[in-house]
Amino acid sequence: MLLLLQSAPLLLLLALLLSGRAGPVGACLAALAAALPAIALTLPPAAEAGGLPGFLAREALRGARLAAQPAAVLLGGLLFHTAVTRLAPAEATPHPATPRRVFAATLLGGAFVESVTGFAVGGVFALATLRRMGLSGAPAGALALLALVLVPWGGLGPGTALGAALIGQPAQAVALATAWPSALWMLCPAPVLWRVSAAAGVPVPGPERLRQMGLMAVVAALLLAANLALPFEAAGIIATGLPLLWVLWRLEPPQGVAGWRRAARALAPWAGLTLALLLARSWQGAPSIRPFPDLPALPLTHVAVVLWCVSALLLALRAPGALPAAWGALLRARRPALAMLLYVLLGRLLAGAGVAAALAQAAAGALGPFAAYALPPLGLVSGLVTGSNVGSNAALMPVQVALGQAAGLTPVQAAGLHNFAGAAGAGMSFAVTAMIAALLADGTRPARFWRLLSPALVAVLLIGWGMLWLEAGAGRG
Repeated sequence: MLLLLQSAPLLLLLALLLSGRAGPVGACLAALAAALPAIALTLPPAAEAGGLPGFLAREALRGARLAAQPAAVLLGGLLFHTAVTRLAPAEATPHPATPRRVFAATLLGGAFVESVTGFAVGGVFALATLRRMGLSGAPAGALALLALVLVPWGGLGPGTALGAALIGQPAQAVALATAWPSALWMLCPAPVLWRVSAAAGVPVPGPERLRQMGLMAVVAALLLAANLALPFEAAGIIATGLPLLWVLWRLEPPQGVAGWRRAARALAPWAGLTLALLLARSWQGAPSIRPFPDLPALPLTHVAVVLWCVSALLLALRAPGALPAAWGALLRARRPALAMLLYVLLGRLLAGAGVAAALAQAAAGALGPFAAYALPPLGLVSGLVTGSNVGSNAALMPVQVALGQAAGLTPVQAAGLHNFAGAAGAGMSFAVTAMIAALLADGTRPARFWRLLSPALVAVLLIGWGMLWLEAGAGRG
């Protein structure tokens, strides 16, 4: 009976979203209501101070604090996009959607932005670029979500660093263990993109498919090389940035001095933002605010702070009309920010009450000797529910490492598999898909995204199980 109550919120959420009977916000509110009985019965003794009302009040504050960071990054991302658009040459016209431009905007450009900023901003930028090409509806939203393929390195990898700290292992080692399955997965999104692109009215011909698959192989190789030879925080930027520069040059080779100047002006805001974020990350011991000792601090160098500062500077470069443009960007973020707040709160309540860990342990117990093979699906589900790499690792990393060790994996190997699966789920999570649907503002439901992207999710499980089998076999040998 208790297990049924514990699973009820997630089952109800899935049923409402997949059936289309409720929007992202309404479905999450219903799931929050359904979670109350399970939370009341699962609360650990340490969390029972003040009873259920006290726990809900404390976790609501913590959830709001956790959601404030990604919401602030989302707002900063929209402001930055508005500023860059205003600085574009007046004569610039939107490019029509072509297979190569769609590929560049999502699996390269969006993934690069996500590696720099994190918090699903890469998907926001990809969607804005696709809409300028004339794409809309569920295919445009699904294509934008494909930008979130390097979440473990998003925003320079805070989720990966947190996961490593939770199990007392070096972050560089966990990142490398994550890179191996991620590199294999890099070969899967391109065929999914071709399928969704065709649904959007932009079919990809055979020769272009070969070129795109080759570029994704380059991304995979660069990802592994960067994690082996460089600080892991920069791996996503390098893996996507170098192929992106080559594709952009092929799309529009600069002609003469004037052409090179235009290209430099177009790249300058992105280069400046990347440099500012790298410099901010290099400042160790920056002043920070930490109202809750058990939650990450908000340093002066946080991605959101840098985004807002850089965006304000860019908006000031063309001051007339800057305030109305900025206000319009903030208004567009209202519904996505609300959806993000609710889903983060749901994930926080389920994790804080021990419901998430109880469901994971029940699944492992039901599988008996095959319990370790629950690691990839549990990681995927934790990402889908919590909506972030940080949340996924905070909720289940210790449980997942224990499952992996029972099968003969080292803590680093188990952490890498969970980090990979959880991050993949976070990129297509309830919160992120709700945000993209809200940005589309055309009545599209998240269930349509999941149907279009389902092969990529299946690939996560297959790769996770394959890696687990290989690593467990090597450990026993």
